[in-house]
Amino acid sequence: MHIFLETERLFLRRFTENDADALFELYDDPAVMKYLNGGQPADRAEIVTLDLPAFLGYYERFPGYGFWAAIEKRTGAFLGWFHFRPRPDDPPDEPELGYRLHRTAWGKGYGTEGSAALLAKGFTELGVRRVTASTMVVNKASRRVMEKLGMKLVRTYFEEVPEHERAPGSELGDVEYAITREEWLASGARE
Repeated sequence: MHIFLETERLFLRRFTENDADALFELYDDPAVMKYLNGGQPADRAEIVTLDLPAFLGYYERFPGYGFWAAIEKRTGAFLGWFHFRPRPDDPPDEPELGYRLHRTAWGKGYGTEGSAALLAKGFTELGVRRVTASTMVVNKASRRVMEKLGMKLVRTYFEEVPEHERAPGSELGDVEYAITREEWLASGARE
């Protein structure tokens, strides 16, 4: 197991080709996918042919960036994943932070814990200048995690989403939050 990062309760490790079933179970939960695709059922073939190869490709092309399987230390359970990587048109020192967790992991602070550790690693080891994160306006839980991390609301925006993937509240748009290295340091935040 290639561990990228360790927190008090989590290991963030590289994905492997053997993680297709775990990803399918995560993506096939309508509650998990509510704010992503309106809760549509997962397509295992898409996970195997698109998602996993994309996840695996990051590790060699972008050291320090990628998608990381979140494993609960105490039980060894797959809780979901975190990503920390620049979006296609962003500079390499401005990664986007995100996560997707099983319902059983909600409300337990895992999102904040894993995200805070990634911010710390990015700002102290990877030369990151600024980190962004986004979610739907109505996704209060994810917005609260961003705020706990010290991220500030940057903008509200609207993306074109196919009608069959629209989630309740999508008409209100999405929000982007961000934090700079200087803001992070000034907040006294540490992993």
